[in-house]
Amino acid sequence: MSSVPLKPGAEAVAGKGWLLAHKWLILRRSSQVGILLLFLVGPWFGLWIVKGNLNYSYTLGVLPLTDPYLLLQSLLTFKLPETLALVGAAIIILFYLLVGGRSYCAWTCPVNLVTDISSALRRRFGLKGGAHLSRSTRFWMLGMTLVVSLLTGTIAWEMFNPVSMLHRGLIFGMGFAWMVIVAVFLFDLFVMRSGWCGHLCPVGAFYSLIGRVSVLRVQLPGRAACNDCMDCFAVCPEPQVIRPALKAINGAPALIFDAQCTNCGRCIDVCSKDVFAFGPRFTIPVSAQSIVGGTAQAVPK
Repeated sequence: MSSVPLKPGAEAVAGKGWLLAHKWLILRRSSQVGILLLFLVGPWFGLWIVKGNLNYSYTLGVLPLTDPYLLLQSLLTFKLPETLALVGAAIIILFYLLVGGRSYCAWTCPVNLVTDISSALRRRFGLKGGAHLSRSTRFWMLGMTLVVSLLTGTIAWEMFNPVSMLHRGLIFGMGFAWMVIVAVFLFDLFVMRSGWCGHLCPVGAFYSLIGRVSVLRVQLPGRAACNDCMDCFAVCPEPQVIRPALKAINGAPALIFDAQCTNCGRCIDVCSKDVFAFGPRFTIPVSAQSIVGGTAQAVPK
C-alpha cells in the first residue's frame, strides 16, 4: 500500500514549527501587500504617503523612485526624462544591485500574488504538464518591447503591463484589467507552471540583468545534510537554479549565482534540514561534503 506523498514543507513544519517554516513567506506577503497599500491609501483615504505607482513614485515629498525599465523605454522614444526620474532610477538600480534584481518579482510585484495562487492550486490538485516555452522567451519579449518603443515613440509595454493595469484597476475600477489578471491566473494554472513570471514577463527579464551582479544570494551552508526530499524544487518558481549549487555540478560552490533566482526564500522555508540561507555573494559557505556520482555526501571528520 503506497503512502500519500507529503505536502512540500510538511517536514519543515514538523521540525521547525509552522511559523519558522513560513517565515519568509510571511515577510514576503507583508512586503507585497504593504507596498501596494502605500500606493492605495492616498487615492482611497486621502493619506498621501506615496504618490504615483510602481513606474514612478514620490514618497513623503522627498524620495523619487523610477522603474529603470520604464526609463529605458522612455529614452528609446528620444524623450529626455526629468532629473528626478533619473535619480529615482539610479536609486532603484542600486537597491536591486544589493538585494537581487529579481527580488522585485518576489517582494514587490503584486501580480506575483496572483501567480503564486495558481502555483499553489497546481500543487494542490496535482496538475501536471502543459505547454512548453523556453525560459529565454521572456528576453525575446523584453527585446520586442524595446524595439517597439524605439519604432513607435511610445512606452509600448505600458499598454499591456498587468502590474500597471492591476494598480489602475484598484483605484479607478478593474474593468478590462480583470480580464488580463484572470488570463494570467488561468495561464499559470492550466497552461504552464510559472508561465507568466518564469517564461514571458519582460519586467522579470529586465531585473534579472541587474541580478547578475547583485550582492544578496541564497547560500547552501547545509547542503551536505540534503536528504533529496525535492521540496525546494517543488516550490521554487525557477527550480533550474537550485541543482548546480545543491549537487556541486561542475564544481559549483554552495551558493546560487543564477540571476533568475528571485530570492523569495521559499527553499529556506520548506527545507527541514536547513540547507538554505541568505548571505552575501562574497562569502561562499564551505559545506563539509564530497560529491560522488552527483550526490552530496558528508565528509567524515
